[in-house]
Amino acid sequence: MTDDFDKHEGYDKEENSEIYSKAVRAGKRTYFFDVKATRSDDYYLTITESKKKIGHDGRFFYDKHKIFLYKEDFEKFAEGLEEVVEYIHSTQGKAVPYHAEQSEGEKEGSISDGLPNNFVNVDFEDLDEK
Repeated sequence: MTDDFDKHEGYDKEENSEIYSKAVRAGKRTYFFDVKATRSDDYYLTITESKKKIGHDGRFFYDKHKIFLYKEDFEKFAEGLEEVVEYIHSTQGKAVPYHAEQSEGEKEGSISDGLPNNFVNVDFEDLDEK
């Protein structure tokens, strides 16, 4: 095992391979698009989906799924993604983000901030005390 370590001495994979990173928060998920470089300085993309979950013990953890996408596959991947996104939009319409669903009053601090329109805004002053 020492021989394997010596072969890689002076090479810190995380520090040297990270070129560019973009995080996209989307609801309960975060997507990370990370451009990395191989030792021969060829770029590739990792796409990571991260979702915060609660374990059986009540502690939070992040469930992550990662794919590696190499530059020779970028075009076919992009074409396939575009095709399936267009199919979904044409058959089910485009999704409306939460912030676009809210009225101006809701955006300014009402009790229903961030909730879809099918939730009822409850005013606790209307409740009878018995």
